[in-house]
Amino acid sequence: MVGNGKTPWRIKGKWLEYCNCNPGCTCNFSGYPTSDDGSCKTFVGVPVDEGHCGDVDLAGVKFAAIVDWPGPIHEGNGKAVLVVDPAASEEQVNALAQICTGQLGGMPWEIFGKTYQAVGIVRAPIEWQIDGRRTWMRIEGVGEAEGDTLKNPVTGADNVVEIVLPEGFIWTRGECGQGSFEAEAEGIHLKYDDTNWIYAGVDWSNQ
Repeated sequence: MVGNGKTPWRIKGKWLEYCNCNPGCTCNFSGYPTSDDGSCKTFVGVPVDEGHCGDVDLAGVKFAAIVDWPGPIHEGNGKAVLVVDPAASEEQVNALAQICTGQLGGMPWEIFGKTYQAVGIVRAPIEWQIDGRRTWMRIEGVGEAEGDTLKNPVTGADNVVEIVLPEGFIWTRGECGQGSFEAEAEGIHLKYDDTNWIYAGVDWSNQ
């Protein structure tokens, strides 16, 4: 147990963030979305490289989430679906459910968990091809997402942009691009084209 009596956990891996903001996602800077209707809707994937929750090994686990907030994240009232690859054990799924709902503390989930209601857990095969800004994700029966670099509007050449947030609570250095995604599960359906896409490395913990 950690000092607060909660099971210690850590997740180190990749963060695939597709959302309905304009590229760059001002939620990371001012807290307010740049989507057309002021909502925040996202489809994220997490390939876990290393990790644990207590004595449950999380290395190699694949999970994703679909989250629908009607307004800025900090105003709450969101709904979230956790998606876990069938290769994960029940112990691993239970650990992820506790982490992603903020029950065990630790950033960023202790903040996110207060802003949404978990409406379901879906088991579905997750596939991704990780290539920095040119990364795609597919989840059988749930949805898919694809990212690319931003483009120079005059020449069409790659416009390589990185965002650095020294005190970022999700990630501290993100490779920014433009992506499209569609996902549907447990009554949530999201579909957006040419919106925000960020690829980042993460190292989260409640320790």
